[in-house]
Amino acid sequence: MKLATKIIIGLVIGAIVGLVLNLTSPSLFDTLNTFLFTPLGKIFLNLINMLVVPIVFFSITLGVAGLGDPKKLGRIGAKTIFYFLCTTAIAITIGLVLAYVIQPGTIGEYDTTNVEYKAEEAPSVTETLLNIIPTNPIQALAEGNMLQIIAFSIFVGLGITMLGKKADTLLRVIEQGNELMMYLVNLVMKFAPYGTFGLIATAVGSQGYGAIKAMGLYMFVVLLALFVHALLTYGSTIAIFAKQNPFTFFKNFAPAMGVAFSTSSSNATLPVSMETAQKRLGVPESISSFVQPLGATINMDGTAIMQGVATIFIAQVYGIELSFIQLVTVVLTAVLASVGTAGVPGVGLIMLAMVLNSVGLPVAGIALIIGIDRLLDMTRTAVNITGDAACAVIVAETEKKRGTI
Repeated sequence: MKLATKIIIGLVIGAIVGLVLNLTSPSLFDTLNTFLFTPLGKIFLNLINMLVVPIVFFSITLGVAGLGDPKKLGRIGAKTIFYFLCTTAIAITIGLVLAYVIQPGTIGEYDTTNVEYKAEEAPSVTETLLNIIPTNPIQALAEGNMLQIIAFSIFVGLGITMLGKKADTLLRVIEQGNELMMYLVNLVMKFAPYGTFGLIATAVGSQGYGAIKAMGLYMFVVLLALFVHALLTYGSTIAIFAKQNPFTFFKNFAPAMGVAFSTSSSNATLPVSMETAQKRLGVPESISSFVQPLGATINMDGTAIMQGVATIFIAQVYGIELSFIQLVTVVLTAVLASVGTAGVPGVGLIMLAMVLNSVGLPVAGIALIIGIDRLLDMTRTAVNITGDAACAVIVAETEKKRGTI
C-alpha cells in the first residue's frame, strides 16, 4: 500500500475515532488521548521538527550554489515573492466575497457579552524585514528563525559559488548532509500514518460535535473559500503557466497535504512537501530548495482566507458595517502580515488580531471562533503548502523555458 493511501486512512480513522469517543465516552477519550493519541502525534511532530532546520540550511545552501548566477537567484526570488503576494491578495478577496454573499454572522445567535480574548502582538512587517539578517547565525539555527536561516543559507550558497573550486570540499559536505536529511525524512515518514491518526483523533475528539454544529456556517464558508482558491487560483496558474493538468498536480502532492492537515504547521511539513515536490512533481532540487522554505515562512493563503471570512463574520455578529476603504485595508494588512509571522500552528489568530485592529473591530470577537479554529487550521495549512508547491512548479517551468535549468 502506498504511503499516501496509508496517511489518508490514518486521517479518516483518526477523525472517526475522535468523533465517536467525543459523542459516546468523553472520559475514555481523555484516557486514550493522554496515553495514546497525544504521544503518537507528539512523537511524529518531534521527529519532523528535528529535521526542519538542517533541511532548510542544507537545501537552500545547495539550491543557491546550484543556481550559480546571482542574477538567476534574484529573478527566481522576484517571481516567487510576486506569486505569493498576488495569490494571498486573491485568497483574502475570495474569503471576503463569500462571507458577504453567505453572511454567516447574521444567522444564529452569538453571545458577545462575556467574550474575552487577549491578542498576542505580532511583529510588524518593518521589524521582520530589518531582522532578516541574523546577527548570530548559530542562534538563528538554534531558535529555528526561518527567515534568518534562509538569509544565512543564501549567503553561504553564494559564497560557495563565488569561491568555485576552493569550496569544493564544503559543497560535497553540504550535498552529503542534504542526502542524509532526505534519507531521514523517508525513515520518519514510515511513522506518518500513526502520527497522523493520533493528531487527528486529538483534534476532532477535543473539539467535538457541539462546537462544529454551533459554528457550522462559518466553517462552511471558510472551507468553501479554501476549496475555491485551491481549485481556481492554484489550478488555473498550474494549467496556464506550468502547462500541467491541475488534478494530476493535486493527486501527486496529496501525501504532503495529508501531513500538513495533521500537523497544522507549514514549517513542520516542509521536509515532506519538498521531497514530494522533487520526486512526484518533478521540481528541480535547486528550485524546490529555495521556493518552498521561503513559502513556508511568508506564504499563507489559507490563513488569509480565514482572516477575510472571520473579519466579515465578526463584523456581522457585532452589527458593524465595513466601508470599502476598510475592506481594502483588510486585504493590504493581511497580505503584509503574512510576511511578518511564522508558519506554526495558531499563527492565524495572531494575524487576525492585527487585521481586526486595523479596521477598528473588537479583537475579543476572536473568542467566538477560537473553539473550532484548530480544525480549520489543519485545512488552511494544507492549502498554504499547496501554494508553495504550485509556485515551485511554475517557477521551474518558466526557468526551463529560458533554458537555465
